Amino acid sequence: MKAINSTSHEEIAGSLGVAETIFSRMKGLLGRNSMAEGEGLLIRPCKGIHTFGMRFPIDVVFLDKTNRVIAVTKSIPPNHMTRMYLGASSAIELPAGILEKTATKIGDEVEFA
Repeated sequence: MKAINSTSHEEIAGSLGVAETIFSRMKGLLGRNSMAEGEGLLIRPCKGIHTFGMRFPIDVVFLDKTNRVIAVTKSIPPNHMTRMYLGASSAIELPAGILEKTATKIGDEVEFA
C-alpha cells in the first residue's frame, strides 16, 4: 500500500505496512535498526505513539477518521513519546525527515492506494 499527501501531491510512503492487531501495534518498529526512505507503518487505531526501545528517530503523522492530518511530530528520538491526540484515529510512522521533504502539515489530506 502507498500513502500519498493528496494536498501536496507528494508520496509519503511507497511501501506502507499496516499494524491493526494488538500484537502488531505493540511491536510496531521494535527490533529494526532503521527505516529506508519510502517505507512507513500505518497504525490503527492510534492516538499516540512511543519510541521506547527503538534505535532510530522517526517522523509521525496523526490522521483523523477522514484521513486529514491533525498533528505532525518530526524526528522523535528513541525513548520518547508523543502526546495523545484524542481526535486521531491512526498514525503513520516514517523515517525522520520525510514530513519536511514532502511538506506534510496539519490540514493536509492523505490517501491510500
